[in-house]
Amino acid sequence: MKYSNLFIPTLKESPTDAEVISHKLMVRSGMVRQLATGIYSILPLGLRVLRKVEAIIREEMNKIGGQEVFLPSIQPAELWKESKRWSFYGKELLRIKDRHDREFCYGPTHEEVITDIIRKEVKSYRQLPMLMYQIQTKFRDEIRPRFGIMRGREFMMKDAYSFHADEQCTQETYQRVSQAYCNIFERCGLEFKRVEADSGTIGGSFSHEFAVLADSGEDAIAFCSNCNYASNIEKAEAPDPGEPKDSGNLQDLEEVSTPSQKTVEEVTQFLSTSPDHIIKTIVFETEDGLIAGIVRGDRQVNPVKLKNLAGSAWAHPANESLIKEKTGVPVGFVGPVSLKNVKIFADREVLHMENAFCGANKVDFHYKGVNPSRDFPIEQSGDITLIEENSPCPKCETGTYGIRRGIEVGHIFILGTKYSEALKAHFLDPNGKEQVMVMGCYGVGVGRTAAAAIEQNHDDKGIVWPTALAPFQVQIIPVNYSDEITREASDNCYQTLTEMGIEVLLDDRSDRLGVKLNDADLIGTPMKIILGPKNLKNGQIEIKIRKTHQSDLYDYPSILEKFPEMLKNI
Repeated sequence: MKYSNLFIPTLKESPTDAEVISHKLMVRSGMVRQLATGIYSILPLGLRVLRKVEAIIREEMNKIGGQEVFLPSIQPAELWKESKRWSFYGKELLRIKDRHDREFCYGPTHEEVITDIIRKEVKSYRQLPMLMYQIQTKFRDEIRPRFGIMRGREFMMKDAYSFHADEQCTQETYQRVSQAYCNIFERCGLEFKRVEADSGTIGGSFSHEFAVLADSGEDAIAFCSNCNYASNIEKAEAPDPGEPKDSGNLQDLEEVSTPSQKTVEEVTQFLSTSPDHIIKTIVFETEDGLIAGIVRGDRQVNPVKLKNLAGSAWAHPANESLIKEKTGVPVGFVGPVSLKNVKIFADREVLHMENAFCGANKVDFHYKGVNPSRDFPIEQSGDITLIEENSPCPKCETGTYGIRRGIEVGHIFILGTKYSEALKAHFLDPNGKEQVMVMGCYGVGVGRTAAAAIEQNHDDKGIVWPTALAPFQVQIIPVNYSDEITREASDNCYQTLTEMGIEVLLDDRSDRLGVKLNDADLIGTPMKIILGPKNLKNGQIEIKIRKTHQSDLYDYPSILEKFPEMLKNI
């Protein structure tokens, strides 16, 4: 492709609303342009990158028996009401009506649609398992779209769905897809981790995320320094403290005055104790009312863990006015002893606490001599703490947690029978008995993967594409294309490399060399060929590697036959 024939509207300055480097560089390099908030037009250079990602995804999905389909983006409300997600999904679901006043939505995902197809067409265990995938545009009306195409409202996604006769078969497909995802992100040249994750609004029994490690990531990833365990921090496990033991030295419960001492730090200092002797009580609002998570004073409550332990669909920290209205106690003095109108969920560590301190549900007072086994009812106990840096790993004896930021580019779920039961996706087993299909769900963000690659691969000059994702592998830059000798050599390089199957961009513009080089660095082409009359007279051309900035002269034209091998090694 010649530069003059390609639409690449590069910019010198970054857009003022861009917060992360991938957003800045995708706009500056002419890959995308914003149409509306969170909605982007993909321009030719950007589309070449997305098609590279799609091709890798297709190859790996096809290898494990995936069958590609293309499902409608506009979905009838009846299906979503049948699965009970029409109201549950919330405002992210874009609801629309047709001319006959029938309700539809613009699909943010396609569990309902694919399950509707399978329940109508698959009747026997002999037709299972089945794995189908598509690459298609989705829409989620994010409350705060940001980071360009990384967190837009409209986005390109590969979503796959599997249907099985039993849980074991589902697990086998889940592991195959998991390996396929590892292959995809390795081929894309990304540093990533496969981490345990919460299933969120999709639901299901358990899931894993694939997170590209980058400082701009919205998710915190916890991983062990010694073993392979890694998890989204929402899901990261704390070590099990085991069964609590009664020391036999329990003190009596006693109310003590703590005037204006509200925070753990204030109470700790005032009572001359340590944070691990304080029972911290944090009140959350759920769809079923208020609940309290109680942890040691030196810990934080993990809202996702608490939500899951309580069996709630959501849990948000309750505001001070609501807490006071429902409990009669202001924030800072709330505690689990005689707490009204709130169910108590305790972290496992709390069960080991003896003669502790906590709020007395009375202004300017706390209790001492608090013993969970005796002084207050616990609805349920479990792991509800938020993991911190250097916390011990629960999977091995010697490792500790490290925490890095990550960009979620893939997510896989075992859905179980959540959707197949709701939509009545049944089949007949070998005994002729009707059973419910078991499902899996697997997604990759196509645009997110491209943006994440930029977050990991850039410098102060622009993008540094991994070769597999680069819109062009080689960029030919003549010092002066109007010079006959230079033009002839440039055209020869272009034709020779193109015939080898190498994707080449020939910069035939009349701009100064500095402008061309700057644009080439901004676009991020892995290898540049710089041709000028002086070097050509000596039978040489200059080759510069984008990633390392290494520049060397090579004999021309003999070097051209070595390009396929050279590209493999950069």
